[in-house]
Amino acid sequence: MSVHNLIESRLDPELAVVDEICPAGEPWVKLVRKGATFRIVDLEGNQAVDTLFFNPAHTPERYSATDTISRQRSLYLTSGTKLYSNFGNVMLTIVADTCGRHDMLGGACASESNRVRYALDTYAMHSCRDSFLHALAHDPLCEQLGLTKRDLPSNINFFMNVPVTEAGGLEFVDGVSAPGKYVEMRAEMDVVVMISNCPQLNNPCNAYNPTPIRLLVWESAEKGIAHV
Repeated sequence: MSVHNLIESRLDPELAVVDEICPAGEPWVKLVRKGATFRIVDLEGNQAVDTLFFNPAHTPERYSATDTISRQRSLYLTSGTKLYSNFGNVMLTIVADTCGRHDMLGGACASESNRVRYALDTYAMHSCRDSFLHALAHDPLCEQLGLTKRDLPSNINFFMNVPVTEAGGLEFVDGVSAPGKYVEMRAEMDVVVMISNCPQLNNPCNAYNPTPIRLLVWESAEKGIAHV
C-alpha cells in the first residue's frame, strides 16, 4: 500500500517554544499542551523514531495502534491521520507531512527481537525498548505520572517503511524518508510524548547508521506563523 499525502507546514522554527536535538539511541519525553503543534524532523534521512503518547490527566489512556488503524481503515500514517487512544479519543492530528508514510505495525526493537532477527551476539545491544525503560526509570515527568514498563503499548515508527505482504507478513525495507523530511501533529488534548530515537545498528534501512532528530513545539499555529 502506498500513501502519499504530502503537506508542507507554514510554521516558523524561529517561533517554536521548544527546539531540541535528540541523538540516536536516546529517549526524549515532553508534555505537549492541547492546541500546540509538535514536529519531528528526520535530519539525515531514514531514521526510525519510535513514539508513544499518553494522557497525563489519566495515564491508562494512551495511543492505540488498534483504534487508529480500525477507525480509519489504514495501516499507515500521513497528513490528515488522527491518532486515537485506547479510549477512542483523538489524541493528535497529523497536519503536515513531507515524508508521506509512517509505520504503526513494526513495534520497537528489543534485545529479544534483535537476537531473533540478527544473531545471538546482538542480544546485549541497546534497543528502543531499553530507551523507553530508561525514560520510565529516570525522566522526572514519567516518575511524576507513575508510568512503568506495564504502561508501554505498541508504538508508532515515524519515517520507517514496513510494508505488509499479501500473505500478511511484515517486511523491514529501505525507508521512504530523506534528510530534512518531517511530520507535524496538532495536539487535540494534553499529551505526554515519549520517543526512543532508534539505536538500531543491524538494519540496512538506515545504512547501519542511526542519526539524530530535531524536535520542535509551537504553542499554537497562530503563534507559529511569521507575519511580515
